[in-house]
Amino acid sequence: MAERVTFGVESAGGAGTVSVEYERLGAGAPLLLLHGIGHHWQAWQPVLEILAGEREVIAVDLPGFGASSALPAGFAYDLATVGPVLGGLCEALDLDRPHVAGNSLGGLLALELGRRKLVRSVTALSPAGFWNEAERRYAFGTLIAMRRGAEALPLPTIEWLSRSPSGRAALTSTIYARPGRRSPEAVVAETLALRRATGFRATLTAGRRVLFTDDVPGLPVTVAWGTRDRLLLRRQGPRAKRALPAARLVRLPGCGHVPMNDDPALVARVLLDGSR
Repeated sequence: MAERVTFGVESAGGAGTVSVEYERLGAGAPLLLLHGIGHHWQAWQPVLEILAGEREVIAVDLPGFGASSALPAGFAYDLATVGPVLGGLCEALDLDRPHVAGNSLGGLLALELGRRKLVRSVTALSPAGFWNEAERRYAFGTLIAMRRGAEALPLPTIEWLSRSPSGRAALTSTIYARPGRRSPEAVVAETLALRRATGFRATLTAGRRVLFTDDVPGLPVTVAWGTRDRLLLRRQGPRAKRALPAARLVRLPGCGHVPMNDDPALVARVLLDGSR
C-alpha cells in the first residue's frame, strides 16, 4: 500500500509544506525511483518486484504529479527548487544518500541530485535536458497534445479504448514501444494522472530554459536510451555522454521512452547494475 509523508520546504519563493505519495518495498541498499512528467510512481510497477529482491525500493509521486500535492504557491518547478525539495524528501524518509534512478523528467532530476552529491549513484533513462531547441519544441508539443487529449476524452471513452491493444496504442504509443503490454487498468490510471497533474504546465514552463551541461563527477552514472524512443530521440544519448564523459551509456533495444513496461527484465538489470 502506498504511504504519504509531509515535510517542510523552502525556496526563494518562501516556505511551506509538501505531501508526497510513495511506495516502499524490499530490502537492501535504498533505491529512489523518479517518474517522468505527467506520470506517477506506478510507471515503475513492471520492475518493482524484481528490484525489491535486491534493493529497498522507494517509488515516489513527484510534487505536482500523481497523488502528491503541488508545490506551495510561489515555488517554481525548476531544478533549483525541486532538487532541494527531493533532498528534503530523502531526509523525511530517513534516506542517507540513496541510489537514484529516474525516467525523462525523473532522469533529469536524478542527475541534479547527483550533481548536488545527495545520492550514491545515478541511473537516468531517457533523461530530459540533452535536447537541442528543435528537439525540445517537438517533445513539448507532443506532451501538450497528449495532455489535451487526456483532458478532452470522457472517462468512459478512455476505459473503452483501454480494453483493446489498438486502443491502448492510441492512448500510449508515444511513450511505449509495446503499448499492448500495458494493462487496461494501468492505461486508464496514467491517462487520468496526465489529465490531473497540477505541476504539468509549470514544469514545461521551467523546462524551456533547461540544458543539462554539468558533469556529475565522483559517483557512478548510467544513462540508458530506448532505441524506439519517440519523444526524446535516441540521438540525445551520445549528447548526454559528451556532457557526462565518465557515464556508462546503455542501449535499450526495442524500448520506447518509458522502457520499464517494454522490457522489465532488461531495465531492472540496468537499474541494479547502475546502483551497485
